[in-house]
Amino acid sequence: MLWIDTHAHLYSEEFEADREEMVARALAAGVDKLFLPNIDETSIDSMLQLELQHPEHVYAMMGIHPCYVKEDVDVQLDLVKAWLQQRPFKAIGEIGLDFYWDKTFLTQQYLAFQEQLLLAREYQLPVAIHSRESTRECINEVKGLQDGRLTGVFHCFSGTLEEAKEIIDLGFYLGIGGVVTFKKSGLDKLLEEIDMAHIVLETDAPYLAPVPYRGKRNESAYLPLAGEKVADIKNLKIEDVAAITSSNALKLFKML
Repeated sequence: MLWIDTHAHLYSEEFEADREEMVARALAAGVDKLFLPNIDETSIDSMLQLELQHPEHVYAMMGIHPCYVKEDVDVQLDLVKAWLQQRPFKAIGEIGLDFYWDKTFLTQQYLAFQEQLLLAREYQLPVAIHSRESTRECINEVKGLQDGRLTGVFHCFSGTLEEAKEIIDLGFYLGIGGVVTFKKSGLDKLLEEIDMAHIVLETDAPYLAPVPYRGKRNESAYLPLAGEKVADIKNLKIEDVAAITSSNALKLFKML
């Protein structure tokens, strides 16, 4: 079985002590491809270094995470544009809106999200969308700019069934990770109503580790645990979940 982790911050300092061993554990667990969303200017070098060390397995995105958008958003966006002109990336990400942590730079968050969606259209790249407590607003922004060229994934999806259906109608995937193993997440009921054709798997490592590692550092080797839970919910063989979600991920990143 081969799995694909569509969203993991493996360049994070949480992996400083054992990054190579962590990647080796992922590959040993059958997690063959690892997609890294960028955060801001500080994460680029370490992200690209990890990609350079594992060119057959690690793939970089380019973007500004909404929690890291600041008042100098124009400078931040110029850096993203410069990198997109320099070399290819697999996606624009991690982009979006975050209403959970800090709303100080909400105007700048909207600007960054809109500008990066336009860049995704220009470069014909998928987007990885962060929508914490802002799923409705993120859907509205995508709808406003969807001209048939926007594709992507709502990473760590936590919205309603109605929102899930709207996202699917926009041509986007739902990113499902360790939260699906949490007893009160509600994702089990939602996934019962969603066709597997619209789901990709992710870890968001080092965050949101699945049961039985909940509360500890997450890593890509734990991805099959989310897959097992999805298999239970959908009454499928785990091999089928691996095959379907991996195929979906390859379509998402235009590798099929």
